[in-house]
Amino acid sequence: MLFRPSPIVCAKKPSSTLWLARQARDPYVRLRSSPHPSAGGVAYRSRSAFKLLEMNDKWAMRFLDYPDVRVVLDLGSAPGGWSQVAARKLGWDPQPARMREAKTPYPRADGSDGDRGTGSWSARARPPSRDDDLPANANPVDISDLENHAGGTGGMGLGRGTIIAVDLLRMTPIPGVQFIQADFLAPDTEELIRSIIAHRTGDGDDAKADVVLCDMAANLTGTHYHDMEASLTICTSVLEFCKRHMRSAESIGRQLGGVLLMKHFVHPALHVFRTEILATRFTDVRFLKPHASRPESNEGYFICRGWKS
Repeated sequence: MLFRPSPIVCAKKPSSTLWLARQARDPYVRLRSSPHPSAGGVAYRSRSAFKLLEMNDKWAMRFLDYPDVRVVLDLGSAPGGWSQVAARKLGWDPQPARMREAKTPYPRADGSDGDRGTGSWSARARPPSRDDDLPANANPVDISDLENHAGGTGGMGLGRGTIIAVDLLRMTPIPGVQFIQADFLAPDTEELIRSIIAHRTGDGDDAKADVVLCDMAANLTGTHYHDMEASLTICTSVLEFCKRHMRSAESIGRQLGGVLLMKHFVHPALHVFRTEILATRFTDVRFLKPHASRPESNEGYFICRGWKS
């Protein structure tokens, strides 16, 4: 008797087929995969970039566009879609041709200075891998290392203001964005954030942010109560962070200055958090559900303006 291998079954699961069909129909997925004018002719890294664009441009009085916005913090930033939007709003040029004008020194593993090029790439060059995001010997709480790797731009000075992105995951450099791979609530991380802001703005002990962005969400468990609790924990932690690191509307000199935009999962407990806690700390607090957010998604956003000291 002759034996032969059984044919490989290449069937797709119904859930995979539905997901692929949804992706194919999603206009924002198509927009994200190609260069976009609002991104300076480059592609956005995440679909969520269009949510921030919509909330800033149509719903929230262009809170990123005010000339007095000097410092933006992006908490839970990877893969970087919101940081891209913030950098573009603050005038940073994302084009590789401009990036090639600046040679950024990277420290070698032996501690000596080296030059690994510009941090930019063309169609013929290999894109930077995730392992290239930070120098091999970079200390996440050492400002000297981070100053040498400011989003791949070094001292280009093309934009205005400071954008600091923080995430536990690595993030490919973005022009104008200072990335820190760390827990944003860790004391060393908070001290580093203050040091970077003070260094860039000269504000000293009053080194704080004008805008705090947070698109973080905990991994879903499928249990509605647990997912709600995780969302509430994140929102509470971000608010506590703002108490230490956000400029007040009074210090900015604008009634609705000092802005927090953060994601949450819709639930009565989060509504109570909005009305009883957020509303006591900000002049204006609103719920937003941008069109770029899928209708079936349980996510929403709190836009909080006018931080009270």
